[in-house]
Amino acid sequence: MGKVIEVNGPLVTVELADVRIGEQVRIGRMELMGEVIARHDERALVQMYEPTESLRPGEPVEALGQPLSVELGPGLLGGIFDGVQRPLLEHAKQHGDFIPRGVHIPPLDRGRLWRFEPSPGLKPGARIESGAVLGTVQETPTIVHRILVPPGMGGELIELVAASDVTVEGVVARVKQQNGEISELKLFHRWPVRSPRPYLRRDDAVAPLLTGQRILDTFFPLVKGGRAAVPGPFGAGKTIVQQQIARWSDADIVIYVGCGERGNELVDILESFPKLTDPNTGRSLMERTLLVANTSNMPVVAREASIYVGVTLAEYYRDQGYDVVMVADSTSRWAEALREVAGRLGQMPVEEGYPAYLASRLSAFYERAGRVDTLAGGKGSITLIGAVSPPGGDFSEPVTGHTKEIVQTFWALSKELADARHYPAVDWVESFSGYVASCSGWWAEHVDPRWADHRAAALGLLSRAEELARIVNLVGPEALSPQQRWALQGVALFREGVLQQSALDPVDSYCSPQKQFALLDQMLSIYRQGLKLLELGVPVQELLRLPLLSNAQRLKGRYANGQLDELRNFAAQVDGEFERLRTEYAQHGKVAT
Repeated sequence: MGKVIEVNGPLVTVELADVRIGEQVRIGRMELMGEVIARHDERALVQMYEPTESLRPGEPVEALGQPLSVELGPGLLGGIFDGVQRPLLEHAKQHGDFIPRGVHIPPLDRGRLWRFEPSPGLKPGARIESGAVLGTVQETPTIVHRILVPPGMGGELIELVAASDVTVEGVVARVKQQNGEISELKLFHRWPVRSPRPYLRRDDAVAPLLTGQRILDTFFPLVKGGRAAVPGPFGAGKTIVQQQIARWSDADIVIYVGCGERGNELVDILESFPKLTDPNTGRSLMERTLLVANTSNMPVVAREASIYVGVTLAEYYRDQGYDVVMVADSTSRWAEALREVAGRLGQMPVEEGYPAYLASRLSAFYERAGRVDTLAGGKGSITLIGAVSPPGGDFSEPVTGHTKEIVQTFWALSKELADARHYPAVDWVESFSGYVASCSGWWAEHVDPRWADHRAAALGLLSRAEELARIVNLVGPEALSPQQRWALQGVALFREGVLQQSALDPVDSYCSPQKQFALLDQMLSIYRQGLKLLELGVPVQELLRLPLLSNAQRLKGRYANGQLDELRNFAAQVDGEFERLRTEYAQHGKVAT
């Protein structure tokens, strides 16, 4: 026990011997929670998770003997937590819209009963190691929760309970460790959030994370276990892109971390997600989703911790053999919290006031992504997608610059495209993906071997768009050659027929890989057939007047994912129209046959 020496806003100086940096403490008669961030002799500096109004010098301080840790067990999915894993729904139920100070509600419901089914073939006397599966619990109708031996624990299994209904605090097994100590294993355990959970080895990620968004999946793919960033200025649509990924991605578990964002944006997410349907199961999306909400008005240290809370929860489900997607919105607000804490500690600022260790902290966070062989012998993955909010859309600022060097998929959002109502506003010039070679094998096997060539051809044409548009703005379209005018039309086909996608259209909100390739193939076929007719002497004006151009741009919303045969029928009609035009001009002797 110790005492409060000085209170300076969210910083409290305490006199407490032998407390460690990073350790949690409970302060005052209201039992406010905080975290030690610095020490000097017998004194420690504590960053509070809660407001310190009415806290006075002399009040008692108690060290809890553990760093910030999360509870890991059944009951997490469908929950909404703040940055230090306080259950917001339970707080709202008991205390209304505002969390009172000094109130501590366990993250996992202590009274709920879970049906525990022991692993078949696991008997007393068996040798078990860290990560072994003791049994299972049906957490949601679609997710089976595997009860694991916590990392760092193992030995001889002394007792394993039979199938029964137990609470999260119920003992399901007893293990005799090497030192002779007998440990009781429950349905849940704790883990410090800043320590990565162990695994056997990393594995190469080869399967793409399918989001149903054409510009992401087809042009700038991300693999399961990969790292991606979504930078963009205010109003460019970062939140919508992330919500679409959270809703439609083919991951088993989705963890959405709202870190330092505006309250109204997080309220929209908290209200909309429970109403959404999982496209893979037809059930509520919340059955495979977990939300961590930490708004900009919450304590800074909780905002800084929220990223680690989210990724630790992701690692826990990865260890169970699931593919997890974690979306962090946004890492810029997290970095600002890091800068504020560093300033209070008097650490030397560098670029734009950020601490010198900004790049290493970002790297350590993104390094927790990956596809791994788990301790249980299975495979699991964590895909990290971080939003970045550069001030004024300046991609050279420190957070965006360091993130760009770390991630391998970069979905850069453009304010100009957003202002033109082109959504998703992903800039195909600034964006890149380092996973194209890894994904090409999957696309060739499951969709079409021509995917890589089609993608390269489309990007090559799109890269010419800016130059051609500049010429048109200077001297008009008449200065362009017929091939250049047709190239502009080809760019319009790809932009409006493939790249643009409405999140509100029930048909176009999600696009299957097969439909994505069919649309890409159709637009590329139209462009190439037009080039051939131009070479034969057909005037470009005749091509631009073809009604099939506008019809092709509307294919994405006209045919659903299951109507690929109708898409192929349209392709046959297009081929017939081009053949008719070629024949017509050949009969009049205007083109060479």
